[in-house]
Amino acid sequence: MKDFLLVYRMDYSMATKRTAEEEQANMKRWMDWLGSIGAQNKLIDRGNRLEEKGKVVKTNNVITNGPYSDIKESIGGYSLVRAESLDVATEMAKGCPVLLAGGNVEVREISKM
Repeated sequence: MKDFLLVYRMDYSMATKRTAEEEQANMKRWMDWLGSIGAQNKLIDRGNRLEEKGKVVKTNNVITNGPYSDIKESIGGYSLVRAESLDVATEMAKGCPVLLAGGNVEVREISKM
C-alpha cells in the first residue's frame, strides 16, 4: 500500500453562497465520502480546510502575500489516503464532493523521506 495526498482545488470566486441547510448537506456529503474511505481502512487523515489568506516565503527570506488573487483555482483543503496504486487512489477521488461544485482533486503519491 502507498500513501497519497488528495488536494482539493476550486475557483472559490465562482462559488455560490449556500444556505445553512445547503452547507449542512454539503458537509454530510464530505463526511459520507470520507467515511466510506475510512470504512475500508484507507483513510490516513481526513485533513482540513485551508484558510484563504496565507504567506509565501521565497529565497533570501522574501515574504509575500498568498495565495495570489490572479490564480483562478485555489487549494481549499487536503486529505491523506492509502491505496494500492495511483489509479486506485484516483478512483477514490472520483467520489469527492468538490467535483459537484466544479472543483477538482489533485492526486499525488507521497514519497517517504
